[in-house]
Formats: sequence, structure tokens, C-alpha cells
Amino acid sequence: MKKGEQTRQKIVAAAAAMFNQRGYEGGSLTDLMAATGLQKGGIYRHFSSKEELAAEAFDYNWKQAWQARIGAVDPNAPGLARVKQLIANFVEHRSPVPGGCPVLNTAVDADDGNAVLRKRVLKALRTWRMLLESAVDEAMQRGEAKRGVDAKTVATLVISSLEGALMISRIERSPDALHRVQEHLNHYLDTEVALCPE
Repeated sequence: MKKGEQTRQKIVAAAAAMFNQRGYEGGSLTDLMAATGLQKGGIYRHFSSKEELAAEAFDYNWKQAWQARIGAVDPNAPGLARVKQLIANFVEHRSPVPGGCPVLNTAVDADDGNAVLRKRVLKALRTWRMLLESAVDEAMQRGEAKRGVDAKTVATLVISSLEGALMISRIERSPDALHRVQEHLNHYLDTEVALCPE
């Protein structure tokens, strides 16, 4: 890897941690210079704008968080078992990204003011939702789930419940909300989605 690419990656990694913890507006160029040891010109030699850097930093964070979420999922497990594994990964294997879930953090930060970041978060959210939807659809095709279950509704319920519980857990500095939501979602999958309760 060339030195320029190494420097670019160093900047992205430093910005990723900073933006995820402080937000796009809260992450200053001065802080980024301190974190990377580079001057303003050294940073902007690699990025045309703060917005471009923030977008790449989000992608960097999302890749790490995504790998943590799907890392222990058995691709050969039945569909609903995979959904439960994804829930368990979210609860038990916290995001390796400083500051927590980049989707939650960046969505709140960019929902009104940064179209580029909003598109990146939307793409990540859709990726996560599609993974859950496909697992539920597969469960229906294999006769594991009730016919007529709306996979998008199940996926939306799972994601919104987990992200909400994460926010509560961070505020309370306790994993209790996450564990309660995990228990509730597993019960929901067993009783409302699965063809026969497990």
C-alpha cells in the first residue's frame, strides 16, 4: 500500500471515531488534526471536503459494526434462527466502533442537515433490513414461519426495537433494556412469526 493511501486510511480511521462519538457538527478540524498529527492541508490533500471525509468515515464505521453483527451468524441455520442470532449479536457483541452504533448516531446527526450522510445511513439501514427480511421470507418458504407474515414489518420491528433499546441502555449505562428487548423479540418470533412455537 502506498504512503498516500496509508495516510488516507489513517485520516478516515481517526475521523470515524471522532464523528461517531461527537457527531458531524461536533467533530472539528482542530480535533482531527490533533488525532492524525496532520495539518489542515495534509487532511484536505486527501479529501475535498469535510462532508466527503464524513461519508467515508461512516462507511468505515458501518463496515466494522456490520462485521460484528453478522460475524457469528450461521448462514446455514434456519431463517428465524438466523434472525435470533442477529439479535443476539447486536445485544451481546457491542459495536467495535467508539461511540456505539454508527447507524443510530449518524441517523440522528444527519437526518435533516447532511444529504450525503443521510444517503449512506439509509443504504446501511436497507442492507440490515434486507438481511432480516430475506431470513423471514426463507422461513416462510421452508414452512418455519406462518404464511402471510410481513417480512418487512418483522425486520422493522427488530431494528427499531434494538436501536431504541441501545439508546436507553446507553443513557442508563446498563444493558438491561437490550436484554429485555432481546427476550421480547425472541418471544415475538416464537409466538407470532414461527409456524409452531418452539
